[in-house]
Amino acid sequence: MLVKTILLIAANPKNTSQLRLDEEVREIDEGLRRANKREQFKLEQKWAVRSRDFYRAILDYQPQIVHFCGHGAGENGIVLEDETGQAVFVQADALSSMFKLFARKGVECVLLNACYSEVQAEAISQHINYVIGMTQTIGDKAAINFSVAFYDALGSGEEVEFAFELGCSQIIGLKEHLTPVLKKKR
Repeated sequence: MLVKTILLIAANPKNTSQLRLDEEVREIDEGLRRANKREQFKLEQKWAVRSRDFYRAILDYQPQIVHFCGHGAGENGIVLEDETGQAVFVQADALSSMFKLFARKGVECVLLNACYSEVQAEAISQHINYVIGMTQTIGDKAAINFSVAFYDALGSGEEVEFAFELGCSQIIGLKEHLTPVLKKKR
């Protein structure tokens, strides 16, 4: 039996608005622990991530799924931390070139659970089979609900596309079901 590693990377720099990342991670972990196929998944976590921590964590854990939760800023990139805990941007081209390498090492899916991360998702999808980004802002509750349903589906043996649709279905009531987008490698 092949165990899939999910690497959850989180960053919420001091000079950005506070997100409920701890709640998101707790809910994902709980869902995976109770899932039918729980023995097929291992969840690893990296917090207060800086640029070098991002690639080091992927090197260390060799995940099949990389989940980023934090802030996104459209063309400027996703927001990580610098050495002092302040915001620093990682742009789409940098992420794309990094994931080009990690695609060869087994990364199959990337979920960018961050506002305005569609630009990065599009760039990464040149190399990774499935990439999920957000077209606009996404509220904490919607981000959490989407993630929980996504991993609940994966944990019960469903494929990424089904998991994505289930995640979207769980945020219809919040009027944010069109925010997540699934990009597939061309």
